[in-house]
Amino acid sequence: MARYQIILTYDGTDFVGSQRQGMGRTVQGELERALGRIGWPGKSVLLAGRTDTGTHASGQVAAFDLDWDHGLEDLHKALNANLPPDLAVRSLTRTADDFHPRFDARWRCYRYRLFCAEGREPLRERYAWRVWPPVADLTPLADLWSGRHDFAAFGSPPRAGGSSVRTVQVASWQRQDDEWIFTIRADAFLYRMVRRLVFLQVAVGQGRFPAEMIARSLADRTPVPLTGLAPACGLTLVEVEYDNLG
Repeated sequence: MARYQIILTYDGTDFVGSQRQGMGRTVQGELERALGRIGWPGKSVLLAGRTDTGTHASGQVAAFDLDWDHGLEDLHKALNANLPPDLAVRSLTRTADDFHPRFDARWRCYRYRLFCAEGREPLRERYAWRVWPPVADLTPLADLWSGRHDFAAFGSPPRAGGSSVRTVQVASWQRQDDEWIFTIRADAFLYRMVRRLVFLQVAVGQGRFPAEMIARSLADRTPVPLTGLAPACGLTLVEVEYDNLG
């Protein structure tokens, strides 16, 4: 029996999330079905983290134990042959027997895409948030998030009573024509944290909310008096980083 580490990419539109649930189609459920078809006897694969309904990934990490008598390339091909069109294995390696994709992760990186357009654009809106009225320069707002902060006002811990303190290593906005791309890299994230941060920054960029109030909430954990989340369609988990993937 060996442990394998895989990097998954998926279009999250038709998934109710990455983690297996009682009802609904999930990334974990599809992966476990594909593994079962090639002789996997396990009950549950390990995932690096949970993505919401409709959220995409190009760098989700999973691990599983399997007796496999053929090469890595054959296993890679066998998995992809049994996975649905909106889910694929990008890479596959053998890893340490005690490797855990969630607990061994050092950093996680998400990217959020939005574009400014008055009229609907269905093809683009599958993978980005259409925003109107247009936003002003979002670039300075990224500086709010860097460093170690208590993000209690911007999300909830995965477990009740868990810590809401997170360290953000990188946060930045980049503009490409009418599109804005928000990249954030942290040791971990609260539930719906990235979508909340994007929503508030867009509100500031549209002149609906003062940036100073965000800074105040970050400093003293007071609730932000503006509710809402950026749509899941614009969010992608792009990378999970480890000290050693071998």
